[in-house]
This record gives sequence, structure tokens and C-alpha cells, in this order.
Amino acid sequence: MGAGSLMSIGIKTLEANYAGLQVTGHNIANAHVTGYSRQKIELATAEGQFSGAGFFGKGVDVVSVKRIYSDYLTREANSTNAAAQADATRLRMLETLEQAFQTGEQGIGYAANQFLNAMVDLANRPADSSTREVVLARATEMALRFSASGRQIETMQRSIVSDARTQVTAVNQLAKNIAQANDKISQVSGLGQPPNDLLDERDRLVSQLNALVQVNTVMAADGSMSVFLGGGHMLVLGSNTNPLTISANQDDPTRAAIAVFDGETVKNLDDDMVPGGSLVGLLRFQNKDLVDARNLLGRLAAAVSGAVNQQQQLGVNLYPPYGSVPSEPIFEVGGPQSIANANNARDAGGGFMGQVTVTISDPSQLKPSDYSLATDPSSPGQWLLTRLTDGHTQSIVSGDVVDGFRVDIGPPSPDVNDRFLLQPVGRAAGMMRVVVDDVRDLAAASPLVATSVPTPTGTVSVDSLKMLTAPPNPDHTVRIAFTDDSGHYTWDLLDPAGAVVGGGSGTWTAGGTIPAPPDDMNGFEMRLLGVPRLGDEILVAPAEDDNFAQNNGNALILAKLRDELIVEGATVGDAYAAAMADVGVRVQGGRSTAQITGALADAAEAARGSESGVNLDEEAARLIQYQQGYQAAAKVLQAAQSILQALLDASGG
Repeated sequence: MGAGSLMSIGIKTLEANYAGLQVTGHNIANAHVTGYSRQKIELATAEGQFSGAGFFGKGVDVVSVKRIYSDYLTREANSTNAAAQADATRLRMLETLEQAFQTGEQGIGYAANQFLNAMVDLANRPADSSTREVVLARATEMALRFSASGRQIETMQRSIVSDARTQVTAVNQLAKNIAQANDKISQVSGLGQPPNDLLDERDRLVSQLNALVQVNTVMAADGSMSVFLGGGHMLVLGSNTNPLTISANQDDPTRAAIAVFDGETVKNLDDDMVPGGSLVGLLRFQNKDLVDARNLLGRLAAAVSGAVNQQQQLGVNLYPPYGSVPSEPIFEVGGPQSIANANNARDAGGGFMGQVTVTISDPSQLKPSDYSLATDPSSPGQWLLTRLTDGHTQSIVSGDVVDGFRVDIGPPSPDVNDRFLLQPVGRAAGMMRVVVDDVRDLAAASPLVATSVPTPTGTVSVDSLKMLTAPPNPDHTVRIAFTDDSGHYTWDLLDPAGAVVGGGSGTWTAGGTIPAPPDDMNGFEMRLLGVPRLGDEILVAPAEDDNFAQNNGNALILAKLRDELIVEGATVGDAYAAAMADVGVRVQGGRSTAQITGALADAAEAARGSESGVNLDEEAARLIQYQQGYQAAAKVLQAAQSILQALLDASGG
């Protein structure tokens, strides 16, 4: 052993501490770089040299630069971040959606009540043209509120498709960058040392990718990473990529869907195949929250317009001669839709062979839902109709009426494998408008007039006379005579000469109507005030021409719609309040979920950072440690040099 060995030890020590300084400086420089993993030099004692006096050490070797990295913590951070991004995106969209359901005087409920309240003024002044102008103005305002909210929802849908395309472009670019990083990593994998900064860069790209779509990763022997979407769809394999695209949803072409190219065709992915990421949050909002909101709004528009139009057409307008010009609807809304699935059978021209038609039969029974229609495999010739909001399924045949709408299947009949998406109310609000433009169109008058003829002890009077069919027989008068004090009555149908041409009997109960359904006297339904006594009579006769201008019978019924249960068992105001509450609950739930998943993502990233991140205090301490080691190694070299010089001097060299 000599001065040369000591100098070799000093040089190795100097190199080891210099490497430590270099790595520590690199850590400090990248302390605030997102995704950087702290690095650490790996040292090993050099193999000793044997001598008669034993083994003498030969210093230290720098083995490698190790990346402080936890695969588990990195995966956990990526998956929790993907969930947080999905929930944050959904919350952002929900908060935008909430603006379509305005409160107070800016809301649809207020406008609807203002319109129906205007009918009270019309009932008080049925012939006044200015009052009629106000009614039309209120009707227009309500229609504009509905259409504005409906268009806002449609604008959101188009924006979602555009945003989805932008995010898919970003996904594909990240996949391409990961593939390029794979190529670089595999090229240096044969050198025997890990390319730490390249590995960090790839992990950073994977983290950014997870923020958009949650992925799974698998490592290969050459150091490259394969990236898969849910369901095993390959996105990156080595240096190759399989880009995503945005295609039309197979059930509803206005909606977006994630798709991949499987080698032959473009295949849409199911929503549940990708559990997280902002793109997934966007599409989940599109397929659930936005559809539900559109249907809530559309159901309200269809129910209100349907009830008003139905009653309007049962009344008499001011076009002379009175009763000769049929009353037209006040409102027009978007009609029900039947959308064929993209995979349905087609004819030679590319059109769909099978047809399904949806028509509204009872607007008051409509539900805020889309429906799926498919063949019933257990009953040939029948179809399964599934209400998508709650999954309720029932078997139907062509012509059946369900939830206020009728389904007609064919002609031509669909193929047994065909599927359809039915939207009874989804497009109603966005296309709502007033279709009458003349104040005379308002049918304030009733074609029939009821007059009570009570006995001296009787208190009976007519509360309302509501037409059920139009027009009634103008030659018939109905005389109702109570035969006791318990509500029993007989009724006679009289011709213009007063002769009896028909009749019957019934029983009135408090709160009930005359006639009690399903009886029909002359197409009307009447409610009473007071208590009928023996001998009380009521006459329901055709309205006289010279009194039509002051006739307010139909306006009274239209005014009562404000408090009638015309929206699936609820009033207009209550139904709109329930719709706002539904959206509000979604916003609150989305906010709570986003806060929880965001906190989990922050905790997971903090755990990853505590393992892999740079602590500047620790690095500063290491800097001093390596600096002192470097200085000590320099002294070893200085001592070795002095010894070598002394030996040279002693030998006369």
C-alpha cells in the first residue's frame, strides 16, 4: 500500500461527494417542478485489497443515481385526481345549468303565474281589447322564458360536444408524448442506469392524462409503459398510439361519446368503462344531469301549454258569427321525438327501415324522462318500454298509452334488434312560442251558460262550468232538478222547443262534479257552491249571440289553471319550484362530492410528495454534508500528495 492508493481513495471520495453535490443541486433546482421525484446517489464500498496485514479499503464507488419513487403512491395520486377532476367538471357544469332555472321575477314560474293571472282580468273584462293585449303579452313573455331556458340547455349541449373534442385532442397529444418518452427510455434502457428525468417526464404526462381520462398502466421489460383505458382499450403501446375520437352517441346523435378505432370500425365506449377524468365528468353530466334538466323543463312546458291549449280550444273566440270559427291553440311547443339507434336496420338508401311514432295524449300525466324501446324477447310482437329516470320497464304493443303519451310502432315495423330512444318532452321548451297574434283569438267565452234556479230555502249556485268536449250540441239545453236534500238529481235533455229528448239521474256529493265521470250530458263538467235542496234547478243552455262579448265562462276556467294540478299532480308554480329544487340539490350534492374527492386527491398528492418530493431543508443539510466531505477528500489528496513528495525527496527523485 502506498501514497498512490491513498490518492485513489481521495479521488474516489472527491468524486462521490461531488456527485452528491451535483444531485443535491439538481434536487434544489427542481424543487418546485410539478411531478419531479427527488434523486439520491447510491454509494458502495469499493472492494478491499488484500495484503499480509489484512484487507485495505480502496474507497467508495458511485453506483447509481436513484429516483425516490413509489409506484403505489403515484397510482393513488393519479386515480384520486381523476375522480376529483370528473367531479369538479360536473360541478362546474351544474352551476352553469342552474342559471337556466331562474328564481323570483326572472323565473318561468313567475311568468306562468303572471300569464294565468291575466286570465282573471280577462274574465272580468272579456270584451276589453287592451286586457286581451295584456294576456297575449304575458303569454309571449312566458313562452320566451321557456324557449330561452330551453335554448340555453341546447347551447350547453353543443358546448359539451365542442369541449369534448378539445379534450380528446389533448388526450391524443399526451398519448403521443408518452409514446415518444417510451421510445427514448427504451433506447437507453440497455445502459444499465435509470433515466430518472425521462421517467419523471413520462409520469408527469401520465398524470396529466389521468386528469382528462383515467387510465391503467403496465410496465414492459424494456422500460416502456403501456397505457390502457377501462375495458382494456389500448391507448399507448410502446411507441405506438391508438387515438381516441368523439363520435355521435348511438342513442342520441346530438350527444357526444368517446370512441376508439378497433382496427376495422369506430367503436363507442360505455360511460362506465372510464371511471374518472374531466372528459368523463363532462359526458356524465351530458348523459344524466343535462337530460334530466331538459326533461324537467320540457315536461313543464308541455303540461302548461297542453292544458291552456286544450281549454282554449273548448271556448269561443270573438270572430263573428260567434261559435262558427274554431278556436286555435295559443302555444306551440317542440313535439315528441323518436330517435332510431345508429345500429338499427337500414334500407338500400341508408334510411332506417323501422319507424316509431310518439304522440302526446294527456299532457298532465307526462313525466320528465326519456324512454328506451326495444324488442321484448319473452313476448314476440311486444316491446319493452323502459323509463330511463327510474328503470321502470313494461311490455307494450303498438297503440298503447303510457305516462301521457301514445306509442305507435310502424309501419314499416322495426327489426327485432332495433332500439329507439323516445323523448316525449325533451324538445318541448326550446321551441315554445305563441302562435296567435290577434286579440280576438282568445276564447274567453263558453259555448254554454249555466243558470241556477234555487228554491226559497236552497243555496245552490254554479261555481264553474268547464267544457270537456267541443263543440257542444247547440240545440240542447240541460235541466238538472234535485229530488231531495241529499244531492240526488234527475236531468233532462231539452230541444229548442222544450221537449225532452233524453235524460238520466245521478248524485252530487260535496266537492264533486255534475255529471260525475264518465257520464256526459252535453260535453261539460260543473262544480257547485252551496247546498242543493229539494226542488232546486240548474239550466245549462247554449250561450246567446248577443251576450258573447260579455261571456267569460272559459276565461274563468283558464284562470283556475293556476291552481289546478296540471303537471303530474302539481300546480305550475309547485312544479317549477320542484324543478329548481332538483337542480339545486344536484348542485349541492355535486359541490359536496367535489370537495370530498378534491380533498382525497390533495391528500394523495401530499403523500406522494412526502415520499418523492424535495424538502429544501433536508437538501440544504445534505449540501453542507457533501461540501464538508468534498473538503475532507481534498485534504486526503493533499496528504497523499505530501507523502508522495516526501517519498520522492527521500529517494532523491
